[in-house]
Amino acid sequence: MPSFDTRVPTVLVRLDRNPFHHGTLGAARSLGRAGIPVHAVVESSTSPVARSRYLRSARARPEAASGAELAALLTRIADEITDDPSHPVLPVPLDDVSALALARHRPELAPRFLLPEQTEEQLLRVADKAALAETCAALGLPHPRTELPTGADEAAAMAWALGLPVVAKWSRPWLLPAGRGLRSTSIVRSLTEVRELYGRTSEAGSRLLLQELLPAGRDLDWFFHGYVDSAGLCATGATGRKERSWPDGAGLTAVGRWTVNPDVDRTARALFDALGYRGVCDLDFRLDRATGAYHLLDFNPRPGAQFRLFADPAGLDVVRALHLDLTGRQVPPHSPAYGRRFLVENYAALSLLASPRRRYAAEPGATRQRTEYAWCAADDPGPALAMGRAWFAHLLRRGLTVLRRRFGAGRAGPPRTSSAPPARSSAHQLTPR
Repeated sequence: MPSFDTRVPTVLVRLDRNPFHHGTLGAARSLGRAGIPVHAVVESSTSPVARSRYLRSARARPEAASGAELAALLTRIADEITDDPSHPVLPVPLDDVSALALARHRPELAPRFLLPEQTEEQLLRVADKAALAETCAALGLPHPRTELPTGADEAAAMAWALGLPVVAKWSRPWLLPAGRGLRSTSIVRSLTEVRELYGRTSEAGSRLLLQELLPAGRDLDWFFHGYVDSAGLCATGATGRKERSWPDGAGLTAVGRWTVNPDVDRTARALFDALGYRGVCDLDFRLDRATGAYHLLDFNPRPGAQFRLFADPAGLDVVRALHLDLTGRQVPPHSPAYGRRFLVENYAALSLLASPRRRYAAEPGATRQRTEYAWCAADDPGPALAMGRAWFAHLLRRGLTVLRRRFGAGRAGPPRTSSAPPARSSAHQLTPR
């Protein structure tokens, strides 16, 4: 591992309101342990990540969360943490909206801020779920059949043609309003649900997509995390298998394992070349057992929350590779640590309660490797304690909300039944080759 330029501080940027984003904590610990000064813009200065000993300061996100306000805030932070106005600072976006905002304002932020050569248009080709379906179709990459309805009846017809249940996604989930109960991705099981969800399009501020639901099962969900450097090389990149998720079988990674998968690795690297992509990325895949094809489900243009799974024996991960590359250091080859696990304590517990049965097949001859925990760390106990208190309060509030809804539904009468099958729609369907 070459030495880091510890004169260049980093500012972790996350504009969403999720206090349980363990990827932010992972980035603070990874860079801080390397001796790099780390600051953060997060949902609140009382966030659990703000308790990390590796974080020198935490600022609350701009209230409007606009790109212009973020650029102004970053400039103020840079002035506070560096003495020389020409001294560079490295921002690290931890969610899609932050990555898009930094790419949009890159011309005015450079050269004070070190950023990969990305444009907002390039990132939207993969971050926007509708654009990702079109990108996969154009490049011939396997992707679930995707429909873009323009009305509630058409949405119901498309869902019926795809075959219930279907996956419903908002094309730009970062636009979803907070506190309205809208999820970026959900599984809808009736035509009534489809119509009701489409009816919230104006509220969501984004287009609704309907996708074929690929069958879930053991050993089907995979991901690739990597960093593509300024020369277009992806020396730091690896594949992992999702062993547990929350919600169970369809959500974020609760337990992941570093596992070699040449097909996923090859597909990801070919996609970077085709797009001319630069920077950190997180790709999700699902295997279709019927065809043997790995379908690209999501492409996130920033570090995935479980990126620390792929910290090699020398400590190299994607955020360290980013810092090395943009400060002019050489990025060494990534050394594999197959079998290494990453466990997110709060979500793994929920997944285990929902499905105690093991969700993956044991690998014959696999060596036992270290498990890294998302929150608990002997050298940094503060965030885990703060998260535990916040998580308990969160579960209590959710439980009370569910009880109120059930009590209200019980008084409202019998549940509505789904509509009769509609006529099939002739609307345009995005079907990858």
